[in-house]
Amino acid sequence: MTDITHGVEDLPSDRAQQLLRTLIECYVRDGLPVGSRTLTRESGMKLSAATIRNVMADLEEYGFVSSPHTSAGRVPTDKGYRYFVNALLRFQPPGQSEIEELRRQLDSRAGDSMALVTAASQMISSLTHLAGVVTVPRETHAALSQIEFVGLSGNRVLAILVVNGREVQNRVVQLDRYFSADELRRAAAFLNEQFGGQELTGVRARLLAQLQETREQMNRLMIDAITLAQRAFAEQPAERDADMVVAGETNLMGLAELSNMDRLRRLFEAFNEKRDILHLLDQSLHGEGVQIFIGHESGFRILDDCSVVVAPYTQDDRVVGVLGVIGPTRLNYARVIPVVDYTARIVGRVLDGGPDRG
Repeated sequence: MTDITHGVEDLPSDRAQQLLRTLIECYVRDGLPVGSRTLTRESGMKLSAATIRNVMADLEEYGFVSSPHTSAGRVPTDKGYRYFVNALLRFQPPGQSEIEELRRQLDSRAGDSMALVTAASQMISSLTHLAGVVTVPRETHAALSQIEFVGLSGNRVLAILVVNGREVQNRVVQLDRYFSADELRRAAAFLNEQFGGQELTGVRARLLAQLQETREQMNRLMIDAITLAQRAFAEQPAERDADMVVAGETNLMGLAELSNMDRLRRLFEAFNEKRDILHLLDQSLHGEGVQIFIGHESGFRILDDCSVVVAPYTQDDRVVGVLGVIGPTRLNYARVIPVVDYTARIVGRVLDGGPDRG
């Protein structure tokens, strides 16, 4: 498991640490302020109620817990969660059956990065019951290996692009006239000869340059091929324009901490607009391993009541994206952090060319 500690001010005693861990574990489980009687029972420590109250007072003075006005019990603060995550956490890795299902679902999407990140966001949301977020892989190197065309009804053509020798992208394009199977075959052969092995960005630039030439300088084959290629490269599926895939946002609606309708509305607007969340995820591209932003640590007010747990994933040893979850600060860090870590590792292995084996 990745080291997620940062340098954190220490508590004065093992007793205070144990009681803070017990308090947070109880609060995460039950969602209710934790009182002295519960701490006595759950901690297994033979301490008097007076001693526990004194320790709680110290923890409150340190800023690790607070007392809601309506209860004698206490709840963790963002600072308390941070100390718990950095120094007291006992991980609960996903079970073997969950890992096998995660691998099976992601392995089946090998070769299609968009399908892979969509499945990853859905799986990570399902395993944590939170909102799963995955950024679409950044194409650090995307070369056209092959292009083929298949005629469809209504002057439509299916363009099949093989990228980097392994990723298949299918795009349906609408044309102004009917193209016969022979015309499609000859156009694909011409494009593969002219553009095979070239970076996609370079292919687009060359197509634009050739389209600016006078048509008198082109034969019918070149005109047909470039017309088809222009449509194939211009008409990308809508989901490929997205920088981030989100799944399970509705999981947040049933959580008491986020039940305020105005707060939920603003959070859902953030999911929809994506700008702030993407900025936070982009920052995480440069980190190592699992990263946790608790409450105000994200730097975005809309996420002040949330925790974001993310990890970068790689392709060919280069970080190309980030995945993780967004939920309330009262989330099961012990389970969520390993799930995010495992998922990021599996996605990276699948992107590296095939089913996860590790």
